[in-house]
Amino acid sequence: MNDFNAASTSRDVSAKIARLFIYPIKSCAGIEVQEALLLETGLEWDRAWMVVDAEGEFVTQRELSRMALIKPQIKTEELVLRAPGMLALHITLGAVEAVEGPTRVRVWDDVVMAYDMGPVAAQWFSDFLGQPLRLVRFDPQQQRLSSAKWTGGAEAPNQFADGFPVLVTSEASVDDLNARLRAAKLEPVGVERFRANVVLAGVEAHDEDRLDVFHITTDHEEAQLKPVKPCARCPIPNIDPVTAISSPSVGDTLQTYRQAARMNGAITFGMNAIVLAGVGQWLRVGQSVSADYLFD
Repeated sequence: MNDFNAASTSRDVSAKIARLFIYPIKSCAGIEVQEALLLETGLEWDRAWMVVDAEGEFVTQRELSRMALIKPQIKTEELVLRAPGMLALHITLGAVEAVEGPTRVRVWDDVVMAYDMGPVAAQWFSDFLGQPLRLVRFDPQQQRLSSAKWTGGAEAPNQFADGFPVLVTSEASVDDLNARLRAAKLEPVGVERFRANVVLAGVEAHDEDRLDVFHITTDHEEAQLKPVKPCARCPIPNIDPVTAISSPSVGDTLQTYRQAARMNGAITFGMNAIVLAGVGQWLRVGQSVSADYLFD
């Protein structure tokens, strides 16, 4: 047994990557993939684009639930967007210099430079969502860092994600929620509600809250993701990603058992993680993951 395998088997928890998702446009539908390239900023193409209003302020499903109905597809050289009643919109994946021009936008408390995707994309989003909007792409020359308060001082860049490169949850956490929903005579939900990038199998419900670095066996070097901050939940998990209709059942149920003291009582589900190692490696469904429990 080599040193890596020996270390893996000696850790507290052995799991696997069950599902992988990327969300090319912040707050629009995700794409389930079998593999994804790991970058410093998270999975390739994840939250690389964002929808902004006339003032350059980001918009999400919190205000415009119909964003859930915008479904992206990544092809070799383009991002293709589809939505009910709309012709497909084709966006180049080429160099950002090929797009319309630089612009300044805000995502939460951060003001960053981005590239405007032009009038055709702006009209498409404005028509579907019913107000003047524009589509922008993150400027890779910008550095938007995760909060050092949570990263322990480590520099962790991300693009238009809420604040961290990767979001991790587990099948067991969703199964536990669904057991509670069924007990209350409510409809179960899919993991898609929680917009995670990496979904683990083989761990206990909410083990992701209690684990240290995730060591992932890739084709070459080991990838390492470090959970650093519980993901505080807004009303988006209440929105059905198929219909864009919101119902309070998910949030109300989570309220009964997922309030986190270290997050001042906020409802949490899943863990925000930063990339410690493995930039340039491919994460794949089925890869082995191991980790140790954290003890206070």
